[in-house]
Amino acid sequence: MFKMKEKDLKIISHLRRDARMPLTKMSKSSGIPVSTIFDRLKVNAEDFIVKHTCLLDFSKMGYHTRANIVFKVSNEDKESFRSFMIKHSSINSLYKINNGFDFMAEGVFKHIKDMEEFIELVESEFRVEDKKYYYIVDDLKREGFLTKEEPSFF
Repeated sequence: MFKMKEKDLKIISHLRRDARMPLTKMSKSSGIPVSTIFDRLKVNAEDFIVKHTCLLDFSKMGYHTRANIVFKVSNEDKESFRSFMIKHSSINSLYKINNGFDFMAEGVFKHIKDMEEFIELVESEFRVEDKKYYYIVDDLKREGFLTKEEPSFF
């Protein structure tokens, strides 16, 4: 099992809270020299930092419908379905899952009607054997893992 160094955990937890934090501020807050932070970020970026991004409040941008949608798709359509979903602009995240379903997608839409039209399009293009969707009513916690220095995770 991978054991993360305490220094790296501190740096990652600072990044998870604010990826734009200046290294000098991170150094003061963590007690780790700037040069060490820079070096560890360079190493970790290659090891396990996948992407630097920002979290958005979609409703403030006019997208009032978010849902997690799970799909079971015929074996013949899985690859084309996967490609379609990855490219579709309304799909924020896509996961391969188990327990009777193949994919879980987080969809972001302006209105419920737009989501219903999206589902109809998917069902007209692919052999969807089953689907379920769960509207996201409110974010209670988002991207909170490893935002605190909790060595108990490792």
